[in-house]
Amino acid sequence: MTALRIALFQPDIPGNTGTILRLAACLGLKVDIIEPAGFVLSDKNLKRAGMDYLASVAMTRHVNWEQFDQWRRRENRRLVLASTKAAEPYTGFRYQQNDILLFGRESAGVPDHVHDITDARVIIPMVEGQRSINVAMSAAMIVGEAMRQIAL
Repeated sequence: MTALRIALFQPDIPGNTGTILRLAACLGLKVDIIEPAGFVLSDKNLKRAGMDYLASVAMTRHVNWEQFDQWRRRENRRLVLASTKAAEPYTGFRYQQNDILLFGRESAGVPDHVHDITDARVIIPMVEGQRSINVAMSAAMIVGEAMRQIAL
């Protein structure tokens, strides 16, 4: 199991969260959920997307951003935000073993104060005029690249 982690900032859609939890379970990653979520974390849709994988994922719930940020600073972990406002392509960034890959809300990303406090910001380059890639797909792409680099 790698020390790399996935963090979800106030997720809105249970199906996406369940899909990311399933991804994490299959890859041996831990997941941090920064509350409040836009749904009840025991929601049946979360269970449907995560299927029986939810029982094998290591998930930590943080009651708010401040608690999460204090925890990750104590743990000396670098925070890497996936953002449509970033300039650095996710494939050009150098990931580290103890990084936390942060993904924002489906409806609004992360607020400016969270965006500004992150250690790094990466973007998935897209065709001009497109708004964003689904958060679960984005997580899979960025996690895959981070794990590829760390394994080298």
